[in-house]
Amino acid sequence: MTTTTYESVKEQLVNEPKTWLITGVAGFIGSNLLETLLLLDQKVVGLDNFATGFQHNLDEVQSVVSQDQWVRFNFIEGDIRKLEDCQAACKNVDYVLHQAALGSVPRSIADPIATNETNISGFLNMLVAARDAQVTSFTYAASSSTYGDHPALPKVEDAIGNPLSPYAVTKYVNELYADVFARTYGFKTIGLRYFNIFGKRQTPDGAYAAVIPKWTAAMITGDEVFINGDGDTSRDFNFIENAVQANMLAATANDEAKNEVYNVAVGGRTTLNTLFTALQENLAVNGVEYTQDAVYRDFREGDVRHSQADISKIQNALNYEPQFDIIEGIEKAMPWYVTFLQKSL
Repeated sequence: MTTTTYESVKEQLVNEPKTWLITGVAGFIGSNLLETLLLLDQKVVGLDNFATGFQHNLDEVQSVVSQDQWVRFNFIEGDIRKLEDCQAACKNVDYVLHQAALGSVPRSIADPIATNETNISGFLNMLVAARDAQVTSFTYAASSSTYGDHPALPKVEDAIGNPLSPYAVTKYVNELYADVFARTYGFKTIGLRYFNIFGKRQTPDGAYAAVIPKWTAAMITGDEVFINGDGDTSRDFNFIENAVQANMLAATANDEAKNEVYNVAVGGRTTLNTLFTALQENLAVNGVEYTQDAVYRDFREGDVRHSQADISKIQNALNYEPQFDIIEGIEKAMPWYVTFLQKSL
């Protein structure tokens, strides 16, 4: 059986451990990265201000790693909007995985100033701190929202449209800053344009929760599930373990692959109607029956109608191979959702 590049990278890291910084470590993606790295016996520094992350995410990671692995984790409660916090976190670090941000299109429309301060000023602080600390690599969370109103499908990295929300503006500005830092200071980075990532530890709470945990929570409690629009809106849903792989490959990539942005997805397209049915079916397998029909309402401001990624660039440059499609991802994530949500709701 052929060994994948990702498997080779993990084996090399076990043999030659590195020190990693994860910003937003208590969040959904950050905590999954933390779990993977600690299980590989890496040293990890984590930075979070708990604006959107949770202590229970860190507690859960602690419960699945060994005590020896957990003591390799150094948590800093701090804020990327403060340069001194970024500088402290970057000290003696090899690889940076910058995940901290204020996500959500609706939140950015409601509070564009807060989104700008975190996603642009905070990002710039991290670039400066990482550059000055001379880290080996800097990988950051970009976003598929950068494609804006560009109509073409699938989405190709060098063809973007006009941003449709303040959030999309901030993520595009991240890419511009990253490119300027490469040209001006020789500090090369990699941006990962995430497409609708889902999986364990993604919160169902609040007005800005992602659709999969939000719907799953509603189904478990017997509440109504609301679909914005006619249900034919489609997304390239991507399981968290695919995103973790992309981060690991990007962090360890050679210089030729840097100063680029890459789509991180599976290259598929699933409608909201299909997603609704898939969640129903997987919940039933896990002992939860949901028989209500979805409730349709108006389209949401700032939302893109369809989204699908072309992933050939990241496949060619980083040897990225998504291991899970949406159905496989839901099947793997659903037992966690059911256990967590039934315990917390």
